[in-house]
Amino acid sequence: MVLFKTSTKIIQQVEDFFGNVEQGALTFKRGVLNYLDNNRSGFRDNIESIVVFERKADDIRRSVESNLYQRSLLPQHRGDILKLIDSIDDIVDMSKEILFQFDVENPTIPEELHSDYRKLTSVTVSSIENLMHVARLFFTEPSKVRDAVHRVYSCEKEADKLALKIKRNVFSGNLNIDLSEKFHLRYFTLHIENLSDLTEDVADLLNIMAIKRIV
Repeated sequence: MVLFKTSTKIIQQVEDFFGNVEQGALTFKRGVLNYLDNNRSGFRDNIESIVVFERKADDIRRSVESNLYQRSLLPQHRGDILKLIDSIDDIVDMSKEILFQFDVENPTIPEELHSDYRKLTSVTVSSIENLMHVARLFFTEPSKVRDAVHRVYSCEKEADKLALKIKRNVFSGNLNIDLSEKFHLRYFTLHIENLSDLTEDVADLLNIMAIKRIV
């Protein structure tokens, strides 16, 4: 990473951090799909795995923060980089918490909604994957961030549309479920939607940081 050309250790740490966030996102996706498929064994494995990825990401984040201060690296960029790392770390944290909520609250999701929940989850994870690509560009080719970040925005908009569709279907009266179950479904839809919203917030941050690096 060009920005960290004076420290190969930081380069590897940041790449490892991004890798753990990506693996956490993919594990989140598999977890939701396994839940929908009633694959409880696979779902439990996914929860155990995402805990590992979340802990590793936290450990690396702390190490990066420590190295940036103790070694007096990149003082002019340090604040922005720390804010970026913290914001990206929130993504894997939220992914883990959503799977935990599925495990604890065990929502009943009607078969009619499975397809849309799959799409919502897939699009949300795509937004995370695109975000990680943009994050890497920030450190190597910041001039390309502005164009690449639109892929994140596109996924986030699609996730919003899918979430709205699910909520409309839930409250349309076509599903033979109680009002309390409808609220429960809206709650979990909102959880996944909020994850995509978080990627949009980080994308905004990256866009601003890239502009500051270029000018």
